[in-house]
Amino acid sequence: MANDILLGKSQLAGSKSPDVFLHAKYGNRHGMIAGATGTGKSVSLMVMAEGFSKLGVPVFLADVKGDLAGLSQAAVVNDKLQPRLDKLGITNFAPSANPVIFWDIYGKLGHPVRATVSEMGPTLFARLLELNDVQSGVLEIVFKAADDHGWLLLDLKDLRALLNFAADKANAKELSAQYGLIGPTSIAAIQRALLQLENAGGDVFFGEPALDLADFMRQDMSGRGVVNILAADQLILKPMLYSTFLLWLLSELFEKLPEVGDLDVPKLVFFFDEAHLLFDDCPPALQKRVEQVVRLIRSKGVGVYFCSQNPDDAPDVILGQLGNRVQHALRAFTPRDQKAVNAAAQTFAPNPAVGDITQVISQLGVGEALVSTLQDGGVPLPVERALIVPPGCRIGTISDAERATIRSRSPVGGKYDTAVDRESAFEILTQRAGATAAPSTNGNVGGGASAPAQGAGSGWGKTISDVVFGTTRRQGMIETMAKSAIRSGGSRLGTALVRGVLGSLLRK
Repeated sequence: MANDILLGKSQLAGSKSPDVFLHAKYGNRHGMIAGATGTGKSVSLMVMAEGFSKLGVPVFLADVKGDLAGLSQAAVVNDKLQPRLDKLGITNFAPSANPVIFWDIYGKLGHPVRATVSEMGPTLFARLLELNDVQSGVLEIVFKAADDHGWLLLDLKDLRALLNFAADKANAKELSAQYGLIGPTSIAAIQRALLQLENAGGDVFFGEPALDLADFMRQDMSGRGVVNILAADQLILKPMLYSTFLLWLLSELFEKLPEVGDLDVPKLVFFFDEAHLLFDDCPPALQKRVEQVVRLIRSKGVGVYFCSQNPDDAPDVILGQLGNRVQHALRAFTPRDQKAVNAAAQTFAPNPAVGDITQVISQLGVGEALVSTLQDGGVPLPVERALIVPPGCRIGTISDAERATIRSRSPVGGKYDTAVDRESAFEILTQRAGATAAPSTNGNVGGGASAPAQGAGSGWGKTISDVVFGTTRRQGMIETMAKSAIRSGGSRLGTALVRGVLGSLLRK
């Protein structure tokens, strides 16, 4: 079957489907890979990622433990792999590496991944800073003021400059009158949260060049889809940054990609590892938006696959959208574990040959799984007990030298490895503050030595100063030129100030 991915071999005697496939034309119907630690989830993920890559489908996944980097290297048939091949009856095993691009928010194990503060938007940024409703409302006002004035928020120093601007009493009064009350307590709380984010290293994620999603949608010269691997072994230590980044990336895909309907193969497959982090402490309003994105993004040709220990780590609304399921062993040691086993069993189409699914889930061995995928007509396959096939790539980590070699051959290194810091809100507001302070300083100098300066501040001298620097009632040439420059700069970028479904900006 040309567009099918072999997941495993049935372990049921007399099975009508000895080979268990994932049909690529239903790859955009999303899926779930679940199971306890050490039961084989990572191998199942690698088999899927490699299968989609061979079909020309780009893949994105986060490498939390460092072992998914093995997708970049060919497997070596050894004493551990050969018995598995013999048991599966595979005689044509062909080790092969996959085309891989490594990414890393911190820029150490891959190309830096960046987004601008404006693209992140106030909704996701408030979640990242763990703000309450009142503080989130103030942040919304700050973003709105930046949009209305044409001030680009590219990195964290831009946002901090804007918060300092809003903290000024005169500016706060003006903003409160136009947008809603801004309290100094809320501004201070946001500034403290911003400081914590900076101290945690989150500032490296914000800036330019921002990620171009087209670089995630690549194929190599042979037509294989590129596997984009985000190094997340350090990022996972900051769960809020990890989950917020993945939510932002998903929302960007939803906003930017056109409607395509059902295709023979997806345009992109997106794997969410440690899926429970996406929904832990997620505000109800944001969770509803995420559910909406997951429900609708399949029509954009994107398949979303959640990987987690328990299948109930995702909300029921999202679980109902997952048509392809791979369930590895769960150990029912606690009441919560027992509940998770029961929940997992109820999601499968029954198969009398399997028996009691609840019992089978706790009896599965390493590398075994209960599998149900969508078949012709979108009908779920009756659950099969399958032994997962090994991928053609290495199962395990890679060396620093191997990673460096892959990175040196990357087609996007020259685009992202060097940061760019151009004029934005920080420079504009600093310039504005300097322009405002200059005439004020000249006008308040006292003493005999200042008499000539006072004289120069009258008549034509004062008129020229007012025109250049402005007065309390009228902006001067410098401020006018600064605003014009930033707005024209925004126009050159083609930035349309329109909020997306998760609060990010649409760039058209």
